[in-house]
Amino acid sequence: MSAGLFGLLDDIAALARLAAASLDDVGAAAGRASVKAAGVVVDDTAVTPQYVQGVAAQRELPIIKKIAVGSLRNKLLLILPAALLLSQFADFLLTPLLMVGGTYLCYEGAEKVWERLAGHGPHGETLEQTQQHFEGASAEEQEKTVISGAVRTDFILSAEIMVIALNEVENEPFVSRALILIVVALGITALVYGVVALIVKMDDVGLHLAGRSNTAVQKVGRGLVQAMPVLLATIATVGVAAMLWVGGHIVLAGLDDLGAHGPYDLVHHLQHEAEHAVHELSSVVGWLTNTLASAVFGLAIGAVVVIVMHVLPTKQKH
Repeated sequence: MSAGLFGLLDDIAALARLAAASLDDVGAAAGRASVKAAGVVVDDTAVTPQYVQGVAAQRELPIIKKIAVGSLRNKLLLILPAALLLSQFADFLLTPLLMVGGTYLCYEGAEKVWERLAGHGPHGETLEQTQQHFEGASAEEQEKTVISGAVRTDFILSAEIMVIALNEVENEPFVSRALILIVVALGITALVYGVVALIVKMDDVGLHLAGRSNTAVQKVGRGLVQAMPVLLATIATVGVAAMLWVGGHIVLAGLDDLGAHGPYDLVHHLQHEAEHAVHELSSVVGWLTNTLASAVFGLAIGAVVVIVMHVLPTKQKH
């Protein structure tokens, strides 16, 4: 009897170890997939704070929460089932879809560069701007309009994140793919909107500290308030660079998979030459070379799309 009990306990322990190992594998794979989606994550983080500009401080976090819930709904209820069906029954479409998404990232990055050079503003609207368009609507209706617009924008970014993640785990069993994508969806949504919540409340915290009696605390508070615009500008710039890098790399890798090896081989040749030219930190220099080359390639692709979408139609009107 005791032998049977010990045997049962051994089996339970073995199953527990197997489950733990499986969870570790899922976590590691989700981490790798999330890293590949870094460019979109940074852009998502950079885009979202604009939706609560001009909003009363007490409504900032509720609006971000509603956008986060909408983002999670996009990922789990719409994008995840479609991605799993795609990987199970039409995996040959994964590379072309990734390339389309990569091209869109290149376009988004190049468009932001073009807007800055041309002096145009971003297309996204803040609540204050939306209020000007819907002056007759109530504050609640205006808020709903902003949230729905943010969730629609998030759908595109979330689709990119999930497809990039799917591409990293396409060889995993179906259940593992589903679990990994769920972990990616939950983790990235929590990360993005957690960071966004911290960013948008940073100035409120700064103002609160600036009003305290302690001189040192006041300086910290004023520093937080002054740092807010710099932080947002830095995140936006990093987001543009990340989109061009990730988008360019996706298109390069896709072309290589489809048999057009030239661009991909050229980038790897540049990386190889850079690593040989520098003996110390060769891996870092090689990575930077590959990243820069991918970003330049992405900017070139995005510039072509910007010309087609913006410059040519403008010239035709004149």
